[in-house]
Amino acid sequence: MGTWGTGPFDSDLAADLVDELEGLTHQQVIDVLGRAFQRVTYSGERVDGGDGAEAVAAGALVASTLPNSPIVIDPDDGPREPLPELPASFRASARLALDRVLQDGSEMATGWVDSADADQWRQEVRHILQALETPTDH
Repeated sequence: MGTWGTGPFDSDLAADLVDELEGLTHQQVIDVLGRAFQRVTYSGERVDGGDGAEAVAAGALVASTLPNSPIVIDPDDGPREPLPELPASFRASARLALDRVLQDGSEMATGWVDSADADQWRQEVRHILQALETPTDH
């Protein structure tokens, strides 16, 4: 897996997830994003780094569709077509998956060579998590 930064789209696997969305029907896009969250949520004790990278990218995509979201996807990183209206349940699904990605059993959480990069990555994921909170979560 090639990773070149700490952002949600700064890896080959995240880019592959975005590429996978191209040309899909709205339902297929929803299915792909939902599976990205499920693979992490139901992974057992250990969260695979690739699954984690995809879940973080999917979480950023979901957060970017919310009204007044602070998460803005660079056009070079995101899908060419706008995302369809996503199920309201995706907020909770994304939050569960991203919480798991931040835990010690996650390859993404423990695989950073540079501790400054690890801290920056955690900040990025927490920023996405905050954007996914519903107004009643505050």
